[in-house]
Amino acid sequence: MDSGSVAWMLVASALVLFMTPGLAFFYGGLVRGKNAVNTIMYSFVSMGVVSVVWVLWGYSLAFGAGGQFIGNLDFIGFKDVSSDPESGDMLFAIFQMMFAIITPALITGAIAERFKFTTYLVFLVAWITFVYAPIAHWVWAGDGWLFEMGALDFAGGTVVHINAGIAAVVAAWMVGKRRGVDRGVEPHNVPFVILGAGILWFGWFGFNAGSGLAADGLAISAFLVTNTAAAVAMVAWVILGHIHTGKMSGVGAATGAVAGLVAITPASGFVGPMGALAVGLGSGVLTFYAVRIRHKFGFDDALEVMAVHGIGGIWGAIATGIFAIGGIGLVDGSAEVLGYNVVATLATIVYSFIVTFIILKILDVIPGLGLRSDEADEDAGLDVALHGERAYVGDGAD
Repeated sequence: MDSGSVAWMLVASALVLFMTPGLAFFYGGLVRGKNAVNTIMYSFVSMGVVSVVWVLWGYSLAFGAGGQFIGNLDFIGFKDVSSDPESGDMLFAIFQMMFAIITPALITGAIAERFKFTTYLVFLVAWITFVYAPIAHWVWAGDGWLFEMGALDFAGGTVVHINAGIAAVVAAWMVGKRRGVDRGVEPHNVPFVILGAGILWFGWFGFNAGSGLAADGLAISAFLVTNTAAAVAMVAWVILGHIHTGKMSGVGAATGAVAGLVAITPASGFVGPMGALAVGLGSGVLTFYAVRIRHKFGFDDALEVMAVHGIGGIWGAIATGIFAIGGIGLVDGSAEVLGYNVVATLATIVYSFIVTFIILKILDVIPGLGLRSDEADEDAGLDVALHGERAYVGDGAD
């Protein structure tokens, strides 16, 4: 790799890492003030736990040459991962570490205000090992079965967003509804939500434009289409919100932008500006109504992880097969990639659902762990009960 690409990839890695604090603010503003520290900590602690797992064995399982379904342990402890910029091995491993960090943090939006924090720490280790690493290998490793098939996922539609969205459904179902919450919770800090979305938008340029692994024209194109999809999805959310409620919600604008970013992620290296408009518009409409439908069923995915990341990711994977240019998408006359991406989507859904369920079921029966916080702790607020700290003193604590 030339020095410019090395510099760009280091910056892109830092941008992707910065997305996790952005997610912390986005999620933290959506919950009640008495659970703000707890919600933010779900994301922040992932930066520590997943980094350690990634260096010790996670990267090796994801990208070691073990076969079609999972890597081997040749790179355990980053053994034989060269820092030589000509190979780019360690640079790639660093970049991929940042993806691994944010993915399980996305899940926590579904279980906010009620999940046991000590259990979450164990869950992080198990989920990265048994869910994230295998799917990353399938899709991005040279010998992965979905990679060899021809499925396209430029920056993580299946590996990150569908994976996290399905795991979120399982976790929310198994942990149960929040106590005393029938119609949702009013966000305690809307500026936090908008700030978090802005940080995510900023960091997403590293997420997508960095996934070409070079400072070149592909990075430029991915940067443009990322911004375009986020913009049109945000506008769609604002307009639809006004149609249905007569208001233009700041939380809706932030959520719409994130939904657009989710959907363009798998497509960002394969579509042009007009395709990005279509991807963003589709994401805005689909995720907006997915949230409204979820509310009608009363399923307590607290911060709409399935609607935004699951549905947005599924649409993005399918849209990649539709709008990819260069003769590989449906609009350019080929249905092959669309078919491959449907297979990749279904495989991710099934595997993530089953293995996440098994992990959580085991954690729930281990003495001293369990999934759900104590009722008294939930009523008092998990900030004080689990962390011994308050985000606010006074009325804001409620």
